[in-house]
Amino acid sequence: MAEIKDPENTILIELEGGTVTVELLPDVAPQHSARMKELARAGAYDNVVFHRVIEGFMAQTGDVAHGKAGGDTRRAGTGGSDLPNVPAEFNKLPFDRGVLGAARSQNPDSANSQFFICFDDVHFLNGNYTVYGRVIDGMEHVDAIPRGEPPANPGVMKSVKVAADV
Repeated sequence: MAEIKDPENTILIELEGGTVTVELLPDVAPQHSARMKELARAGAYDNVVFHRVIEGFMAQTGDVAHGKAGGDTRRAGTGGSDLPNVPAEFNKLPFDRGVLGAARSQNPDSANSQFFICFDDVHFLNGNYTVYGRVIDGMEHVDAIPRGEPPANPGVMKSVKVAADV
């Protein structure tokens, strides 16, 4: 496991195969980082499916309204949290393999709870979406998430926690 330098800004995502450790980047995207920590601390991300997983691109999850495993996930990807949307915090960080980005609609200021993790470098997203974290350990578990839009048997975030709380 990678060394956790800043537990308050490190997220632990428990998947079927193991733990994915994500370093948040509050220096470049403070509002997005704060939102992820707030939802993780509330348990909102626990048992949420990966509803859009595209080979060579990314795995998207975080629909806390419609994406809970064991329920009707047909609308997964269409919802967010009860909290207000987060304004764009575009930055100069590239969308490289392992980067965590904010999912949104056409409106740049529509990010809420959904996020994606890049399987590969996807630089066409640079400057158009908010980078606010990166996988520092466990990328092999991200690589193992079942593919599909939606996947027939979607991967699930069993739990999402802030490392400082563990």
